[in-house]
Amino acid sequence: MTALPSAADPLLPAPVLVVEDDPSMQQRLAAILRSLGYPDDAVTFVGDLAQAQRHIAEHPLSVALVDIGLPDGSGIDLIQTLHAADPCLCILVISAWSTEEIILGALGAGATGYVLKERDDLEVTLSIRSVLRGGAPIDPFIARRILKLLPATQQSRADTPPLSGVLSTRESEILELVSQGLSNREIAEHLVISRYTVECHIKHIYRKLAVSSRTRAVNEARLRGLLP
Repeated sequence: MTALPSAADPLLPAPVLVVEDDPSMQQRLAAILRSLGYPDDAVTFVGDLAQAQRHIAEHPLSVALVDIGLPDGSGIDLIQTLHAADPCLCILVISAWSTEEIILGALGAGATGYVLKERDDLEVTLSIRSVLRGGAPIDPFIARRILKLLPATQQSRADTPPLSGVLSTRESEILELVSQGLSNREIAEHLVISRYTVECHIKHIYRKLAVSSRTRAVNEARLRGLLP
């Protein structure tokens, strides 16, 4: 069996919710999360949408691993709910479903990444780790399916201007701290949120302001009157 890599960063975002109804897959994911450094009490497993909805109504959440085919409905509905509540939440789909409709539906609902259950433990581990680090891992098979759709949508996307707009209250707050020279870790400590959440907000700020660095973000925000 291929040895799994150890976690590079001990400051893992937690708690984790795993929405999976197959007991054997639950055990597999539990072992993978342990290999990444998660203690058992940082991970909650639920087997259907109803349990997941009850859990998120009562408990905070930093990461969600979501299956699509659940006994009482589609995981896409849950992804949409989770993303609407927290756009920076790490949501990785781990599913056997590989149809274009399901894949695009999950990503459109707010999933951060999508990996197939058929992948070995090492590949699933790397996908989870990528999400934790702010990446958006897409299973190679799924990536090929998506690339085939690009010719049909390339022109319409090319005609669409870059996303821009007013920053959210939290984004404005974080950008103000960035302008003061604080690091992501210092911002996280100041706001009592995870560093990963700060990084997610900063990525959103970059996209809205059409910039690629902290300095440019601050300068652009000042030009637009978003910062003093």
